[in-house]
Amino acid sequence: MQRIYEPESLLEAEMLMGMLASEGVSVHLIGRDLVGAAGELPMQGLLALAVPDEQAEYARQLIDAYNAAQPLVGDEPESYPGTLIC
Repeated sequence: MQRIYEPESLLEAEMLMGMLASEGVSVHLIGRDLVGAAGELPMQGLLALAVPDEQAEYARQLIDAYNAAQPLVGDEPESYPGTLIC
């Protein structure tokens, strides 16, 4: 298993896990149980996504594409131009 990404929040981690799973990538979330101790532990580096070695490169490509996504013209609300609303 390789750690391939450190999500900023549990919400982002769950979203990415669903996306990776839908593409056939076996993904494991490291640190899910540590989030509840956020007042006691440093906030950065608690969460990480890990995948099997043979799926690591494909998973990185999928996450890079996710992070590079831009809103389609006309899909963003007028009050938040340039923002992708999910």
